[in-house]
Amino acid sequence: MNRIGIDLGGTKTEGVLLDEQYNILDRRRVPTSGTYDGVLDGIAGLVEGLDPGESTVGVCTPGSLSPSTGLIRNSNTRYLSGRPLKGDLEGLLGRPITMENDANCFALAEARMGAGRGYGTVFGVIMGTGVGGGLVVDGIIRGGRNGIAGEWGHHILHRDGRECYCGEKGCVEMYISGPALERRWAELTGRSEPLKEIMGGVHGSVKWRHEFMDNFGAGLANVIDILDPDVIVLGGGVSNVPLLYSEGRDAVYKRVFSDIVDTPILRNELGDSSGVIGACLL
Repeated sequence: MNRIGIDLGGTKTEGVLLDEQYNILDRRRVPTSGTYDGVLDGIAGLVEGLDPGESTVGVCTPGSLSPSTGLIRNSNTRYLSGRPLKGDLEGLLGRPITMENDANCFALAEARMGAGRGYGTVFGVIMGTGVGGGLVVDGIIRGGRNGIAGEWGHHILHRDGRECYCGEKGCVEMYISGPALERRWAELTGRSEPLKEIMGGVHGSVKWRHEFMDNFGAGLANVIDILDPDVIVLGGGVSNVPLLYSEGRDAVYKRVFSDIVDTPILRNELGDSSGVIGACLL
């Protein structure tokens, strides 16, 4: 049976159709609507366009489904929160779908088909507009009892730190997401620049660089202390920062509660396709 995967992103929604050997048969993209009803129509249109037949359908979303209510929660796309996205899509499409958050889909794709192949316990990290994570053990997503396994972006890194949209203060996401890094750069230098340009002149702000590496190191060291995964795979726009695989790795290792630390911290292999491929694999 063929598989349809849908990746609901902040600016674009992508769909792919895979055959049973995971060959891509079709790929389509549409702009993501700024309204809930528009999102429903966009996803339904992609699915029908890719295959109106019997293919399985997996959807990758920002935020996660509450196991108690079936509603979207913890989404930084605010108009999705509290909505029955899965149920509404199933009603529109007239067939069942599987839904997971974007970090879990990323982790699944990289564990089965990307940088995490061959490792038993894979922790997939998303560092982009937000910070999230997914845990895959022996090729299966482990969501945990409450469905929040991997949410390291909302560990408290600095008590009474920066306010987060989740209602807490000092979350990891408020320090090492792309927007957070750009805001901090502007605070220190007075210049508003995208992260890619900042990295080109990062030596001009030793304080910014030190804070970034220190926060990244503390955040991921906590993950290793708790889970001790076989590999960590980084994804999202911030994962393209080369420092993470040298200085960043060292900053992680020096904080881990062990005399020997050799956890591989790897760049993803599937790039922007990880979410939509992960959705297919659901």
